[in-house]
Amino acid sequence: MDATRLKPVDVVVIGGGWAGSIMAKEMTEAGQKVVMLERGPDRSTAVEGAYPGSIDELEGNYRYRLFQDLSKSTVTIRNNMRQRALPYRRMAAFLPGEGVGGAGLHWSGVHFRMPPDDLILRSKVIERYGKSFIPEGMNLQDYGVTYDELEPFFDRAEKVFGTSGEPYMINGQVVGKGNVFSPSRSQPFPLPALKDVHTAHLFRKAATEAGFHPYSMPAANASAQYTNPYGAQMGPCNFCGYCSGYACYMYSKASPNVNILPVLRRDPLFELRTHAHVLRVEMDSTKTRATGVTYVDREGRTWTQPAELVIISAFQFHNVRLMLLSGIGKPYDPVANEGVVGRNFVYQNVTTSFVWLNRNIETEQFIGTGGGGVAFDDFNSENFDHGPLGFVGGSPVWVNQAGVKAIAAAQAGGPPGTPRWGSAWKKGLVDTYRHSLRIDAHGANMAYRDVFLDLDPTWKDAYGLPLLRMTFDWKDNDIRMNRYVVDRIGEVARAMDARQVQLTRREFGVPFDTRKYQTTHLGGGAVMGTDPATSALNRYLQAWDVPNVFVIGANAFPQGTGYNPTGMVAALAYWSAYHIRQTYLKNPGPLVSL
Repeated sequence: MDATRLKPVDVVVIGGGWAGSIMAKEMTEAGQKVVMLERGPDRSTAVEGAYPGSIDELEGNYRYRLFQDLSKSTVTIRNNMRQRALPYRRMAAFLPGEGVGGAGLHWSGVHFRMPPDDLILRSKVIERYGKSFIPEGMNLQDYGVTYDELEPFFDRAEKVFGTSGEPYMINGQVVGKGNVFSPSRSQPFPLPALKDVHTAHLFRKAATEAGFHPYSMPAANASAQYTNPYGAQMGPCNFCGYCSGYACYMYSKASPNVNILPVLRRDPLFELRTHAHVLRVEMDSTKTRATGVTYVDREGRTWTQPAELVIISAFQFHNVRLMLLSGIGKPYDPVANEGVVGRNFVYQNVTTSFVWLNRNIETEQFIGTGGGGVAFDDFNSENFDHGPLGFVGGSPVWVNQAGVKAIAAAQAGGPPGTPRWGSAWKKGLVDTYRHSLRIDAHGANMAYRDVFLDLDPTWKDAYGLPLLRMTFDWKDNDIRMNRYVVDRIGEVARAMDARQVQLTRREFGVPFDTRKYQTTHLGGGAVMGTDPATSALNRYLQAWDVPNVFVIGANAFPQGTGYNPTGMVAALAYWSAYHIRQTYLKNPGPLVSL
């Protein structure tokens, strides 16, 4: 069917999550006419967060009401190039969002800044250990941007999100009891840190006794009433335990729907179109300039929206796929080790260990907040000596009690050795719920030559287009890192005087398994950098080959990090928008290093 051509606009933004909302707000402030295309339905906290329906565990965590419709489009997955990939048909390992707000509506709220060394990881590893320390086949790269350059944009994002936290250093001066490994900040957090739940308090005490440096996790869950720079208001978190997978009925968890869109929707320069599934970015005859996008609406009608500037800002997977479908950038070939789109795909290396305490200690796991908790960074990033250990990367360790709900508690079961049925099973279930806690090793995942994304030659979506194919498995480097850090969890458990411990380590020879949730923190595939031979985007997230296309999201990460990606994604969005406003709009074309 031929597409109907619409009236041209200045900017088209693809995706209605955090990145898209930030970019749309910035572009309208610059006087640009903006159309946002979101393939899912409209969503608002007033509807999706309406109490008590919003805290339905069955609907939220098991029927996935805020998540992607996999019957229309999904990814295919294989562990290596010898296998035939199969479609990801049921939500499990990762949970992409769909609808206005995207994953930013159902996320937990953990809000970190990227460690400075992670931004220059290749340079740092070579400087400290030599080039030969990098394992063969590992595509280690620098971001092309430094922490000092991004600091004002980290700060801006925290103010918009209403982030709660405790600083350690401001403008080079120690001011508080925050993370001793964190870089200096220019301003305090907008709000004080959230209070510790009991398990976080116990973890803080034990981690200190074990010789580590615990701190309150920065969280985009408001510890007090707050009004952000856009005038959007947040209420204080009540620790209800319904963050991840839910819209916050208290308006306490930051989301595009609470913190940006209420203001943006009232702007006459902004138009939101929902149920608009973008098929491709349209290109001119030279294939070096985008002319707009073509999308399908909910009635199956096809439209072409012309635009001077195209911003691809959907979920990581979708950004990479859209670039491949549109012919933006050279597709990655792992055999030749050439091309850039699909290269350096990464995940997050997370395992959760369980600690059972004495039965006179109640852990009150029903209480929780998505972003709050206590962590230590002694084995994250380059905060420790990797030389004797022989691996690259690291992991923070934390207790992030987000609220254990009834169905999840039943699935957790009892301590090791508990029968799977009967009265002993019930007793063990209650024991776990009342007297245990969970400790995460939230590690980085490095990029490798044979881990990548491309278009599947077999499987297609509901619109007849190739699905994105994910080739991924755990590598020895990341397994060894995880096992080393999990052993440190054992030291904390001993300091807790635990009566039973189940340390969960990655195992050599056990492939990535899609059937169990791990994390939705996917990255890479269209990374930023300073070399067009190894990056799809320049340091401003502008496509090297098509300068009026900017691609905003975790796809830009050259390798994984130990932290949740949202804080970095938001900072990169503000960084890119700043340079679009200051330079690109005045003189459209490739942005050179400024």
